[in-house]
Amino acid sequence: MGKEQPQQIVAIWWNVENLFDTKNDPKVYDQEFTPIGKGHWTEKKLLLKRLRIAQVFKAIRAEHEYGKYPDIVAFAETENRQVFAGTLAALDRASYAIDYHESPDPRGIDIGLAWNPATVKFTGSKPYTVRLSGGRGTRFVIAAGFVASGHPFNVVLNHWPSRSFDAKWSETNRIAAARVARHIVDSLRTRNPQSEIIVMGDFNDQPENHSVKDVLGSSFDRKAVRHASSRLLYNCWNEAPSPGSYFYRNHWERIDQMLVSAALLDGKGLSIDKRSFRVFSIPAMFDRFEKGLYSTYKQGKFKGGYSDHLPLLLKINVQQ
Repeated sequence: MGKEQPQQIVAIWWNVENLFDTKNDPKVYDQEFTPIGKGHWTEKKLLLKRLRIAQVFKAIRAEHEYGKYPDIVAFAETENRQVFAGTLAALDRASYAIDYHESPDPRGIDIGLAWNPATVKFTGSKPYTVRLSGGRGTRFVIAAGFVASGHPFNVVLNHWPSRSFDAKWSETNRIAAARVARHIVDSLRTRNPQSEIIVMGDFNDQPENHSVKDVLGSSFDRKAVRHASSRLLYNCWNEAPSPGSYFYRNHWERIDQMLVSAALLDGKGLSIDKRSFRVFSIPAMFDRFEKGLYSTYKQGKFKGGYSDHLPLLLKINVQQ
């Protein structure tokens, strides 16, 4: 008999760009995304946004490489549990379970997490606060636990503070977030040095930036990660031919990232190979008239596209 094919778990990270409902929440600055706000955000526009997201998920399912919707879904820039759940409920033949933490972000945008209970078991989550200077709020870093075919693993979700105004000026905020993420990884590895950990998110910094490379511990060197497993995380961008997931000022950037602990590189339990990671896209996600992406908004004007980011996919082999 031939060797049995391992089970595969697919995870998606996607900054879906302002997935807001149309109601004004008095607790946050979301007035722009209401029918009378600056963005003239209506139910019709929200429906179009959901259709765009559903189209991408159907394209993933249609690819032979996957043949299904992602098992673990993490979206950045979702306003609340209701709008996140409603978006996933619009997917044909999907049955996701949801975990959601309302963050202290001033705009009210969070990270939404969902999973397919038929393929992975959720064991719990914890939101970690990122302390910024001046006491300003920002998104949580979220640690979530799962089990696949008896193998426990953790996912650490990030949406670090933006580069608004000036990247250097705001760098201390991303370093603060990186320290929180690093603390989570270190805590997990203290309990179990062989912890299988996937760190993903919109870091608003690139792999070579100080917050990611030095504070979080990102590396492109598989051997170094395996030998220095107490510190380094393997950055999956190392094996991606794509120039980036975010297009800014005529340049592609790799600010959305997926990193894994050394235990995912040993071929046991959960593991990734050199073809596991990719930036996913369909032709319609690109602007036909200009360079870059067909986003929902561009320079404050509604375009009706998908997002200003492309999603990342990670295919994880699970040994039975």
